[in-house]
Amino acid sequence: MTWNLYDRLLAGAASDQSICIEKDNGATLSYADLAALSGRIANLLAGSGIGPNHRVAAKVEKSVEALALYLATLRSGAAYLPLNTAYTAAETEYFIRDARPTLIVCGPRDEADLRAIAAKAGGRVETLDEQGHGSLIDAAAGLAADFDTVPRAKDDLAAILYTSGTTGRSKGAMLTHGNLVSNALTLVEQWRYSHRDILIHALPIYHIHGLFVAGNVTFAARARMLFMQKFDGERILAAMDRATVLMGVPTFYVRLLQSANLSKITTANMRLFVAGSAPLLAETHRDWKDRTGHEILERYGMTETGMIASNPYDGPRIPGSVGHPLPAVEIRIADPESGAILSTDEVGMIEVKGPNVFAGYWNMPDKTAAEFRLDGFFITGDLGKRDARGCLYIVGRGKDLIITGGFNVYPKEIETEIDAIPGVSESAVVGVPHADFGEGVTAAVVRSNGSAVDERSILEALSGRLAKFKQPKRVIFVDELPRNTMGKVQKNLLRERFADVYSAKTG
Repeated sequence: MTWNLYDRLLAGAASDQSICIEKDNGATLSYADLAALSGRIANLLAGSGIGPNHRVAAKVEKSVEALALYLATLRSGAAYLPLNTAYTAAETEYFIRDARPTLIVCGPRDEADLRAIAAKAGGRVETLDEQGHGSLIDAAAGLAADFDTVPRAKDDLAAILYTSGTTGRSKGAMLTHGNLVSNALTLVEQWRYSHRDILIHALPIYHIHGLFVAGNVTFAARARMLFMQKFDGERILAAMDRATVLMGVPTFYVRLLQSANLSKITTANMRLFVAGSAPLLAETHRDWKDRTGHEILERYGMTETGMIASNPYDGPRIPGSVGHPLPAVEIRIADPESGAILSTDEVGMIEVKGPNVFAGYWNMPDKTAAEFRLDGFFITGDLGKRDARGCLYIVGRGKDLIITGGFNVYPKEIETEIDAIPGVSESAVVGVPHADFGEGVTAAVVRSNGSAVDERSILEALSGRLAKFKQPKRVIFVDELPRNTMGKVQKNLLRERFADVYSAKTG
């Protein structure tokens, strides 16, 4: 039996005329159409010598053709490497040099930069824009739609997703076909997904939420998706009268709550609202229930593991809790230093083991070994606790990870850039509560003697160096950074000091 994710989720799709995708302009694609499109691209990849042990990188805007490229890469046996379109050329170059993809697909705006990078790092460049046009599709247009999907084993590599590191060096999480198959099929069962469902898909497709959760789960259930180019609150509300499911980051729900059109009538046809990628405030959970009568289902996952836990479809969904471990997934709370297993309601490091857990970090065997216990449990870096019912609560994050708008941001990378700006003595970056983004990236900066550097100049200096979601929303100047007796910056004190900086919702 092959474990190729395409075959496990989309076997027989070539003859399935049911609608898979409805685009922004109302055009529809059947499952057979999607199979044919991915088949042509897969033939293009295979004809270029791309197969197992190759990587295909994609830094492209959301489109049906981009989704087909993902499926075609799986079908060819290669590994898919999605890249956030907000990454700068400098950031992108690191990923390309590290992963060494055979093919790099990008939007027209990035073509010149990517060709320069490819000239140094290797790899061919093709283009694909947000309308689904470009050299990739042109080259595939005349090829056969039929393609014999390359068999893959459970532990074979399906995708590499880069996640930030505390040292500033991003890590490529290696996800296998077995990882993605197990997670998709488990979520279909847990969330009662079926071919009758219609998903409002307003997420980007360069990270696990939009691609592996929303996409793979829909494919596995042979459901339909309303494929929206980007988040548009009023369009989403208008679509709810014929949809059944919305998956979003907490920011989605915060913004939808701001609309006068959100009501129990508006959401009457919906059966499931899922939130993830960042903590959902208990206040948002309660406000949503009051306005709509629906309880948001919060779940917990990360790049290295896919989904780990979920609130139940049936039964109470507890505000502030991410629910119980998914079937076949083990969760434990351990002392961060000793690894000793902690008791109920004790806060410690969340560790996880299961078929969803990644194979390790690309080209980083030492880092991989350091993140796993000897008995196979992965150390997530998140701090949490479990109550007497077994419900999991995320109470903090180790290593100072910031989650803003569903994106992971590590302060060290930002601090390095700020510290290099003339007039800056030192800096510390923290995440503090932000009603729209969950956490706002906030920089505390100490000026050099005699310096007049200001907030605007620092933000301008960072604009070309960091992706927009990593850039601080505020830069606050301090006389000195708080430190303990060992000289370590006490970021908890900074978080407390700046806790209300966005309370007026001006951030």
